[in-house]
Amino acid sequence: MSLPELLLVFVFGAIVGSFLNVVIYRIPRGESVVFPASHCPHCDAKLKPWHNIPVVSWLLLRGRCAFCGAPISPQYPIIELLSGLVSAAVFMKLGLTPQAAVITAAFLTLLALSVIDLYYKMIPDSLNLLAIVLAVAGAYSWPTAAENFKNALLFAGGFSLLRFYISYYLYLKIKHMSPNLKQAPWVKNYNTIPTVVEAMGEGDIMVGATMGALLGVELGLVAVFLSALLALPAMLLTRNLPGGAQLPFVPFLALAAWIVYVFDSPIYHYLKAF
Repeated sequence: MSLPELLLVFVFGAIVGSFLNVVIYRIPRGESVVFPASHCPHCDAKLKPWHNIPVVSWLLLRGRCAFCGAPISPQYPIIELLSGLVSAAVFMKLGLTPQAAVITAAFLTLLALSVIDLYYKMIPDSLNLLAIVLAVAGAYSWPTAAENFKNALLFAGGFSLLRFYISYYLYLKIKHMSPNLKQAPWVKNYNTIPTVVEAMGEGDIMVGATMGALLGVELGLVAVFLSALLALPAMLLTRNLPGGAQLPFVPFLALAAWIVYVFDSPIYHYLKAF
């Protein structure tokens, strides 16, 4: 790709990132992402078109609302920049193709899911299902799409099995230490002792399906391993903080999936050599 084409993709990705900020803010609140138009959440003033220029508007407004002066979270330009970079990386890898657009949309959906998971410790099913559909659809042909779907099912099943094993292991570890913890529904008939909250949520399983569809089995397993490595320092830093034990895992899964997808060729060659 030429430099002007790459810059155009970056700008378009940043514009999509501006919309992702709306998605991140409204979907957890059960609001429409279309209506009403963009407005300040503090004074409800309707934003002008020049207030929505990705990154630039935030810088010119010095991170404050043009009407009431309330601070605007730096999340907005960060998401816009990340969206532009993600888009540019995928298009640089695949070229100006429809497949690149679909794969980019899948990763941007994972970006939105990651931020929502960070804020709310939950993942909207609507976005999760959209990411799976985009990951499966990002194929050169129908046979490839069928292979993507098969890999999605394999990873969803693998994550589900891992969820059961880890949850039961934690149950055995603490059943005599913390009798007041919430009981996981799948162990309620084992005995009368309440147990720990499940180790992996259903949202993580769906993200695993997206990873399988995007990366295939071998590279998908590399991404899972990498996500654990990425999460380890964060877990060590937050383990003594309130809520540190509930550190969301989806952001690490999404980041690892993007890294492995962008650098899939050298990683794949290394695996074969190894």
